[in-house]
Amino acid sequence: MWLDQVKKEYGDNLQINWRHFSLQQINSREGEDWKVWNEMGVREAAALLASVAGEAAKRQGDPEAFDRFHLGLLTARHAGDRVPLNQDEPLIAIAEEAGLDVERFRNDLNDPALVEAVAADHEDAGERGIFGTPTFLFENGHAAYMKTFIPPEDEAVEVFDSFASLFGGRTYVGEVKSPQPPWPKGALD
Repeated sequence: MWLDQVKKEYGDNLQINWRHFSLQQINSREGEDWKVWNEMGVREAAALLASVAGEAAKRQGDPEAFDRFHLGLLTARHAGDRVPLNQDEPLIAIAEEAGLDVERFRNDLNDPALVEAVAADHEDAGERGIFGTPTFLFENGHAAYMKTFIPPEDEAVEVFDSFASLFGGRTYVGEVKSPQPPWPKGALD
């Protein structure tokens, strides 16, 4: 939702390529060989279906419709009713609201090739050392994770610019961290 505000400001000067990363996989205690996309059905896993839905939205070939779907999904999950990420109907409703071809979307939710695409994204992230979301991968190959609440709307672009300036151009910066506690004490006041 924060990056949607930033994208509105930047327009075509900011390209965002959303990729999948499974928190259920990275946090699994099942061992290295266990893969959520092989061991669980897409509707059993916590969020695998939502990732497949994102690929189904991308498959329709309209980047703006995908952006509407993705923002709708993030909003419904994080700023709305915390919709479940492993049930068809909430995802289909978001797809319909985003203007996607709902029949095609519904069929694509069952396409194993989309599960493979999600798995490939996650495996690629693992090879890059990515461990959480959101992680930003910059054009120079440098990756940086940022733990944050959604910045106030009037600071959205400034926060992004500061973050991108610090991590996007300086590969020698590896980590900046606020002690916990007290973070996030006062962050939500």
